[in-house]
Amino acid sequence: MAFFLWAVIGLLAGWIATQLLDGRDGALSQNLTVGLIGSVVGGYLFTHLSPALNPSFFGSLLTAILGATAVLVVWRVIRRA
Repeated sequence: MAFFLWAVIGLLAGWIATQLLDGRDGALSQNLTVGLIGSVVGGYLFTHLSPALNPSFFGSLLTAILGATAVLVVWRVIRRA
């Protein structure tokens, strides 16, 4: 059950981060990948750099969105270099 929830949060976070940055729809697998990586990055950043958010669904989603956005920005900077 926990894996399914991570996948849902990752998919939503990846899609929202993609929409925030350029509005182009990515493939489902791309959104899921970016969201899952973003949730790990966001969780790491929030754990080590600031107080943790409420561990609810929406707190986890916000953390994953911020992490996924950071991952997309870094990926685009690397790709352009």
